[in-house]
Formats: sequence, C-alpha cells, structure tokens
Amino acid sequence: MSLDSVKAWLAAHAPDLKLIEVEGTTATVATAASALGVEPGRIAKTLAVRAGEQLFLLCTRGDARLDNRKCKDELGARPRMLGAEETFEVTGHRIGGVCPFGLKQPLPVYLDVSLKAFDVVYPAGGSLNTSVEVTVDRLFDLVADRWVDLCRLPEEAGGA
Repeated sequence: MSLDSVKAWLAAHAPDLKLIEVEGTTATVATAASALGVEPGRIAKTLAVRAGEQLFLLCTRGDARLDNRKCKDELGARPRMLGAEETFEVTGHRIGGVCPFGLKQPLPVYLDVSLKAFDVVYPAGGSLNTSVEVTVDRLFDLVADRWVDLCRLPEEAGGA
C-alpha cells in the first residue's frame, strides 16, 4: 500500500519525478547510497519525530543526526523519534520506506538546512527498495512547511 500511495501521490503532484526501484534494498542510508551510487549525505532520510505536542516529519541528509539541543532551542522540547508501529500508523509507511510523499494523514514536513549542501537528493519512495530523485528546492516546494536547523553533521562536535 505504501508504494502505491507514493506512486499515486507522485502521479498527481509531481509526474515528472523519477521513482527509482532497485533490486537490493534502500532501507538504510548506507544501502540506499550504495544502491544509487551516491554519497550517504545525498540520501534524504525522513524521520517521524515528536517534540512536546508537535508531531512532524523531518527530512535531513543521510549522514546528519538529530540534535537534542538544537531541537529544544527551536521547538521548545526534546525530540523523540517515533517507534516503528507509531511511524506506520501516522505515515502509512514502514521504517526503511518512510518519505514525505503519499502520507496516510497530513503532517507538517520540515527540511533540515543540512540538505542545502546538495542540489539533488534521494528520499525513500514508500518501500524498502525505492527512492525518488528530486532537487532540494523542488522537495521543499512539494512537501515542506519550513526550513529548520535541527541536525548536526558527523564532523560537528557536541549536540546529543
């Protein structure tokens, strides 16, 4: 169902975007980067997050990590990533295929500023072996509510 909802959403909102299906898996940043032949940072991982009463999806570059301090400063609460079942309940997507397209229910989608380092990124496509090739600007125009600075890169000290 999840892949079908993404295909239907793309057909209705962005028929020009390329849905990439691979033989292997794209369920993790490492496997997606390998399958697509891109650096891990270009994988736009989508996290289902709760910060206080706020529930949202956060798209960030694959090698970034959610930073508790940045989240608390920007949203007023520490972030908590949803578990697998709750993520599926609110998005309609299983872990490994979570993306901001074809959602079960409307959710705010925030794009982390770390994505701005790239022109093209690859969010999941609703299943464990699909991705979508999209420019960062287009991803924002299609799904995002706002830009946020909630993550840190591996080379940045502190945070969590």
